[in-house]
Amino acid sequence: MVLLWGRIIRKNNKHKASKMVEELVTPNHFWCPISLDMMKDPVTLSTGITYDRENIEKWFENGNYTCPFTNQIVTNFDLIPNHTLRIMIQEWCVQNKKHGVERIPTPRIPISPFEVVEVLLHVKALTLRLDPYGCLELVQRIEKWGAESERNRRCIVENGAGNVLASAFDAFANDSTERNVSVLDQILSCLIWMFPLQLEAKKSLGSLASLHCMVWFLKQQDLSKKEKSIVVLKELLSFGDEQNMKALVEIEGVNELLLQFLNKRVFSTPTITKASLSVVWYLVSSSDNDNITLRFVELGLVSSMLDILIDSERNICEKVLAIIDSLCSCDEGRKKAYDNALTIPLLVKKLLRVSALGTDYSVSSIWKLCKFEESDEGKILVEALQVGAFQKLLLVLQVGCDDKTKVKTTELLKLMNPYRAGVECIDSDFKNLKRSN
Repeated sequence: MVLLWGRIIRKNNKHKASKMVEELVTPNHFWCPISLDMMKDPVTLSTGITYDRENIEKWFENGNYTCPFTNQIVTNFDLIPNHTLRIMIQEWCVQNKKHGVERIPTPRIPISPFEVVEVLLHVKALTLRLDPYGCLELVQRIEKWGAESERNRRCIVENGAGNVLASAFDAFANDSTERNVSVLDQILSCLIWMFPLQLEAKKSLGSLASLHCMVWFLKQQDLSKKEKSIVVLKELLSFGDEQNMKALVEIEGVNELLLQFLNKRVFSTPTITKASLSVVWYLVSSSDNDNITLRFVELGLVSSMLDILIDSERNICEKVLAIIDSLCSCDEGRKKAYDNALTIPLLVKKLLRVSALGTDYSVSSIWKLCKFEESDEGKILVEALQVGAFQKLLLVLQVGCDDKTKVKTTELLKLMNPYRAGVECIDSDFKNLKRSN
């Protein structure tokens, strides 16, 4: 490894400059044989070869069982810190600081599975005694360990921390949310970086006490608590558990609360908005969703989604289009969509502008509105034609789409064709468009 740097030297009165290039040679034994970069945390294998900890751990995690340098089969995977070499590297960095070399920090010793298990056993014991202060101290220690390195996080998760903390959350929430607010908040902070959660943890967080606690956090002024709760709810509902969904929407005020986060993003953050969209989509797109969807329709979700769709970024638009598509699956949702003048223009505008999936959702929504239009006058078809839907749908077929979308697009074109004569396109938004990658 060779580091080069230049130094400008002025000569005589003509102010001519010349560059002197010097070489700083890094000793070969400072290099990691895997990455060929200077080691930050050198560890020695049983084969006697030293590697940077991060690189050799990734090597083994990828299913390799040999020493990369010697190709010998490794039977002992213990990584012994090479403190002597690490100190030599740090001293060399200090000596060459004037050349722009930064000193590597002294690495923290990774936690061991034994340490994690020991702490989790104490968490269980303190949870049984409903000791929020002792439990809070241990959870904070787990959070600190996780912040030190990705390796620590993997070690914590692999030893069942998610299940233990979720169980503790359920116990303290069932006792009293207000009295145990600090430890409950701290547990949520840890659980967020332990996704995806295991089935046991999901069951604990899906209890009525846990759900009520997270909704209570959503109602507080603290944005941090709101973010943690809605993100955990999003993870919980992503499993598609109908029982959890029904239990959540039965909590008084939760539907209104979710709508509040979405309506002009009042008292919200981008994280809260995106997670709320995901939660709402899980709820309205569930297999047994008629009652849930109807509640959201009555609260004005269709109008809220169209307002967000006007000027939001692509990843948000995709979620919004998915929700609108689900809402258009029921008669009440379609009626609200028919009554809103923005529905067809926005759905047509978003064709080929958001993503491939966004286009699929837009086509599906337009198809449902046109296919199940109660009036025989074809008002929706004419309106779609006026805003350039026919041309855009042709582009959808030309650019390419999945089979279901292709069938719906073809049917829409057939439905619109009889109304084309005499209908003037007042929107040229379809020009110069291409499918999003």
